[in-house]
Amino acid sequence: MKIRGTEVTDISTKRVDWRALWASGDLARFCFISLGILLHATNETMVATVMPAMIGELAGVQLVGWSLAIYELGAIVAGAAAGRLVSYVALRTNMMVAALLYAAGALICATAPSMQLFLAGRLIEGLGGGALVSLAFVSVERLFPRAIWPQLFGIMSAIWGVAAFSGPMLGAVMTELLSWRWAFGIFVFGGAAMALASFVVLDTPEAARPSAGAGKAPPFPFVALGCLAVAVVLIASAGVDIALLRSSLLMVLGLVGLVLFFRVDALKPKSRLFPSQLFSWRTPVGSGMTMVAAFSVATCSFAIYGPLLLTTLHHIPLLTTGYIIAAESIAWSILSILVANAPQERERSIIVIGALMIATGLAGFAYAIPAGSIPLILVCALLQGGGFGVAWPFLTRVIVASAPGDEQTIASAAVPTMQRIGYAVGAALAGIVANASGFSQGLNQDAAADVATWLFLAFVPLGIIGCLAALRTSTTANRLPEAVG
Repeated sequence: MKIRGTEVTDISTKRVDWRALWASGDLARFCFISLGILLHATNETMVATVMPAMIGELAGVQLVGWSLAIYELGAIVAGAAAGRLVSYVALRTNMMVAALLYAAGALICATAPSMQLFLAGRLIEGLGGGALVSLAFVSVERLFPRAIWPQLFGIMSAIWGVAAFSGPMLGAVMTELLSWRWAFGIFVFGGAAMALASFVVLDTPEAARPSAGAGKAPPFPFVALGCLAVAVVLIASAGVDIALLRSSLLMVLGLVGLVLFFRVDALKPKSRLFPSQLFSWRTPVGSGMTMVAAFSVATCSFAIYGPLLLTTLHHIPLLTTGYIIAAESIAWSILSILVANAPQERERSIIVIGALMIATGLAGFAYAIPAGSIPLILVCALLQGGGFGVAWPFLTRVIVASAPGDEQTIASAAVPTMQRIGYAVGAALAGIVANASGFSQGLNQDAAADVATWLFLAFVPLGIIGCLAALRTSTTANRLPEAVG
């Protein structure tokens, strides 16, 4: 196979000729495109370690849960939009606009005089970052031959691992040496540089023109995503100022909004984000997506509040807490690679083991965080992250393989989309639990001690639901075709 006349694969061995790929300029182009993933993921993991210093300056601890909820909401909407916008607007233009949005959001965060304005910046950052990630995957499909997709996607996974390690470290180092504001300021320059370079690097015909006419592109799910946005905002609002009647009403309305979102999505087959029978436990798709949703919602608490609680309660350095969070993501990546080639007959037990690891880590945090034991906290983080790494490759295969033939593409994209929705909702719910447990009265040791326990115990029921869904999903795993996934 060739890229603009250059052989990139050895026909006899099917191996990628990386020297030819570099000589053609496409490897450098791919590395540039992947910077969008690095910008997004590093910022996402960094925010936890800057949070204690930021709260000390801006106050608004009751709004901490919004920082991830708003960011993920922007990423969900932009990620869904970007894949369709390339049908109308050139990939290069999309990349430039996304990078500029990202830089603008980072600038607002870096200069925000209040938590409210900081959250506005996080929303804009999420829109830009989510679009950059989606466009990176679109770029692989549009600009590179199918023969080397697996290798390119593997590099993307490695980039996520680098971001997971470097993000918390960057946040902690910048906060301790300069200011938490400079931690965001760096991304202003990164986003602006990527926007300017897009016109030079993405100079191929495939990147400089739209991919299809307006009539060929699927409609964009405005109504469904609008329902999702309103639902997340309502749930997050319920936890800002805890009052029984007001908070209960907002929570109910938010949950109704989520149900409406999934209902509207199901009624729009040409633009929907999820396969049919989404949460039906009668199918592996339904029980598998239930497992994804339950664990995604349940496991946000440590990434959002862990550094804040450990610093407030036990005076543990930010860099230490940052590396614990990074260890969780790295365990996910490493164990995912280690189990990827496991035989299919072990798939059922692997999914269940992964689910039990996640639930154990989640429950363990309820003891380890108040106790302040760094080794125990690290074990819980490794269990939680490693559980995802063990279960997710096989869970994804089961979901995609068991979906109807015309829904398998939707099903493959639905897993990361459901994760992002779960993270947004989980962050909002974590804010409610944290504020109800004491943070609504301000940040102090007594409040942090109460929050440290309830913030994790409250999500244990969802961990149990995730384990039950894993058992249900795994009952049909061994009967799925081996050729898929």
